[in-house]
Formats: sequence, C-alpha cells, structure tokens
Amino acid sequence: MTIVDTFTTTAVVGSGYMGGGIAQVLALHGYEVALGDVDGETAERARVRLVEQARGFEAHGLFPEGAAEVIAGNLAAAGSIEEAVAAADFIAEAVPEDPGLKANILRRISTAAPAGAVIGTNTSAIPIGELALSVAGPERFLGVHWMNPAPFIPGVELIPGPDTDPVVLDLAEELIRGVGKTPAKVADTPGFVANRLQFALYKEAVQIVDDGAATPEQIDTVVRNTFGFRLALFGPFAIGDMAGLDVYESSFRTLERAYGDRFAAPEALAVMVKDGNLGLKSGLGFLGIDPDDRDALLAYRDSAYGRLSHLRAELGEAPGL
Repeated sequence: MTIVDTFTTTAVVGSGYMGGGIAQVLALHGYEVALGDVDGETAERARVRLVEQARGFEAHGLFPEGAAEVIAGNLAAAGSIEEAVAAADFIAEAVPEDPGLKANILRRISTAAPAGAVIGTNTSAIPIGELALSVAGPERFLGVHWMNPAPFIPGVELIPGPDTDPVVLDLAEELIRGVGKTPAKVADTPGFVANRLQFALYKEAVQIVDDGAATPEQIDTVVRNTFGFRLALFGPFAIGDMAGLDVYESSFRTLERAYGDRFAAPEALAVMVKDGNLGLKSGLGFLGIDPDDRDALLAYRDSAYGRLSHLRAELGEAPGL
C-alpha cells in the first residue's frame, strides 16, 4: 500500500463536541473537511453549529478575524460516513469511547476510504493495537488523541500501533504542528500518557473524599491554586527537578507509612537521591538540566508564575465554581 505524501482533503467522522472542534481546527488552517455522522441531517446540523460557534469565538477574540468565513468555506456535511471519507487523505475518527462502536466505524472508514489515506483515532484510552484489528491496512492507522476543547488545548498525543508505518507518524506530526498544536509521540499503552496521569489524579481525589479528608470543592481549590497552577507551565519532572528530588523522596517515605506501597518512592528516584543527584540543587535531575541554565530557568519560572497570577486575577472566578 502506498501512503499519501501530503494532506489536502480531510474528513472527521463523529461531529459532536470533540470531533467538531477537530473539524474547526483543520478547516481554519486551510484543509477541506467533510463531516460524517450517523446520517446527513446530523452532519448538516453539526456544520451549522460549528460555523455559528466559530463566529462567537471570533467575536470574543478567541479566533482570528475572518476565521468563521474560512471555516464555513472549508467545512461540508456529508450524507454518510462513507461519503465523508471517500476522497479524504486524512481521516479523524472521533466517535464515542466505546470499543465496539469504534471498531465498527473504523471498519466502515477503512473500507470506504482511499487505500493510501491515513486514519487517526481520537480514542482516549483504548490501545491502538486493539483498534487496529478492525482497520483494513493497519499500517496507515494510528492514534491522534486531541484534548477537549480541541480548538484551544495545544497538546495532541500521537500513538503508533504495532503495524503503523513510520511515514504515517511523520505525516501526522507534520499535520499537528501545521495546525498550531504541540504533538507528543507516546507508546501504545492503555490511557497513553495524558489520561493515565489524569485518571490517577482523579482516582486519588475521589479516595480523599471517601476518606472524609476533604470535600470535592476543597480538593479543587487546593489543586488549581497549588500544583495545578504550576502544571499550566511545567510538567511533573521539571517541577520535581526544580523543587529538589530529596524533598520528593522524603515525602514519599511519609506517604508510604500512611498509605502503603502505592506511595512508595519510585526506585529511579531513590537511586538519584542516593547518588546525590537532587535536580537543580545538585545534579542534572530527570531532565538533565544544564546547571548553566539554572538561573535563567528559575527567572523564567518566577516571571511566568507572576504573569499567570495576573491573568487569573483578570479572568476572575469561573461561574458556578
């Protein structure tokens, strides 16, 4: 099978909130987008909604001037899923997170699409290798996991399956960068990276409520005003390397005494601390940060946190929370 060498015509199958946002991004960046859904009427209603929504985003300065007209010109509703993908170079599958439903839709897509078209599934957690069993030509198939809401969240996970052609991964990365997003290539494990971390946090938050240690409102207040605030700018490894890995290991020991093995210090962390590699304090940390960059990094951190604080004050509290 010869894979396409460029993308011009795209399709989005599943025109709900997630798929609709993906369609808006692709259309805004000059791609022709065919919307496919359970029937043509559903796809047409979605097209109208997405254009109107884009006008609202434009009016509020969230989309550039003229964006709605660009999206309207590039977005079309198809009469069926098969019609939507019939001439597409790239297809984004964004139907609900149900393995059986996705398998059925992927069979239909891969049967009707051109043989060299690339197919990306927007699954949140289902392994790509599992879904690939339903795809004719699995070498052209991969995970392209956008975050909700797609027009505004910058990160997109790219997940190759066991048969994904490396060319397909490169094409997908080029596409994602071209529409202004930040791709991250990750391994095909359940939940990938974003949701494995996100759901681990959610599970622990629910456990804290069940333990009677805090209410949901209190937990959200703590998270968004402490480490969640930092996570808007830095990932966990950068935060740990700046804080000091010895602090982390010591805290893990306290947590392990209270909650058991699930909070035992990771072996890689314990080894680093034993070797005197404490991050910016002493050593290179997990990220291998050059000590010569230490002062500039900390100055950036402080400036970024200050500006984020000002932005939050300008935005005010979220309604109802």
